[in-house]
Amino acid sequence: MEIIKGSNGNYGLDISNLRAQTGLITYDPGYQNTSAYKSAISFVDGQQGILRYRGIPIEELANHSTFVETAYLLIYGHLPTKNELSVFSNYLNEYSLLHEDMIHFFHNIPQQAHPMATLSMMINSLSIFYQDVFDLEGQFTQNESLDITIARLISTIRTIAAFSYKKFKGEPFVYPRPDLRYCANFLNMMFANPVKPYEIDEEYVKLLNVLLILHADHEQNCSTSTVKLVGSSRVNLYASICAGICALWGPLHGGANQKVIEMLHWIHQGKIPVTEILEKAKSKSESFRLMGVGHRVYKTYDPRAAIIRNICMKKLIKNKKLDPLLEIALELEERILHDDYFVERRLYPNVDFYSGLVYRLLGIPTNMFTVMFAIGRMPGWIAQWKEMRDDNSRIGRPRQLYIGAEEAHYIPMEERRI
Repeated sequence: MEIIKGSNGNYGLDISNLRAQTGLITYDPGYQNTSAYKSAISFVDGQQGILRYRGIPIEELANHSTFVETAYLLIYGHLPTKNELSVFSNYLNEYSLLHEDMIHFFHNIPQQAHPMATLSMMINSLSIFYQDVFDLEGQFTQNESLDITIARLISTIRTIAAFSYKKFKGEPFVYPRPDLRYCANFLNMMFANPVKPYEIDEEYVKLLNVLLILHADHEQNCSTSTVKLVGSSRVNLYASICAGICALWGPLHGGANQKVIEMLHWIHQGKIPVTEILEKAKSKSESFRLMGVGHRVYKTYDPRAAIIRNICMKKLIKNKKLDPLLEIALELEERILHDDYFVERRLYPNVDFYSGLVYRLLGIPTNMFTVMFAIGRMPGWIAQWKEMRDDNSRIGRPRQLYIGAEEAHYIPMEERRI
């Protein structure tokens, strides 16, 4: 077995031939210590609180970049030139519309359908309308380039999200406008209507850009690994992304920011003291879970949480729009950071703890928080899928330790006993 050296002092033990050499396999629940891929896309150091995209610190991208520029960086490996960014942006505009036949799908979806269910269905439906994109081996045909499919996914996911919101509201759909940039276009599709046009607020556009950048990629997490595992079978990209959306939906992953807001609502409405909430969280006899605190990777303050917290403090308080839920969140954080129980266990607020509060400021409804996460994560999923395909990775095939009966025999129905 060989020790492999990665960047930034990372090391890995190559066990790819372990079974052939020893007859043994590893047992690693949740794949917490297993690397199935080499990747140059994002780097996370949970001990130091570091997140970088293609080597660039997340703080620099959040302060200076746009979501579209960051998406290009993740997918194509470098910051775009002015011409490259222009071509990419034009693609996003050109392929922002849904196939008109797909609009009929929305008319038959129940009005109260969860937007994540709608999103996953509609993304997978793209493979119906663009089925000539791939041949039987999953390779792109000459009729369609990978760049167009990438642009279609990044662009139409916001259109689908906005249409699902309009369906829920019972309002007419607002189509994307070629004169608006990515985030401004999404906000307009969400909130414009025939009675009252939406006034683009550049501060809100900047906030949305930052939120999407922070969610754009995060190493080999549950949804990203799902995209790659499904994609390793050479199924089309739309189906792979659909699988990632379904994985993201869970409350332990992308659904956590919705659960944070629901928890803060519950605390606010019940007027429950923060001290009581923390005792519930620490008690082994309580089923209560403190959402948005602690992270499987970060053992210090999540750098994304620090950026969003700073936004909350500047925008919500400065504009005298102090959300009562923000007050609760700030008090919770203050006590957590000085409570021995959480300090000893290295449990700190993560990105989900504050992101929902900013989405609330933008007017995004709670049940769409996970959809917003998916919009942000789309370029990361595509980049990871593309990297896997370019490396000609093997089909994913995890092993197992069988713990069932050694051998059993069929028993006729009349002889069976409970």
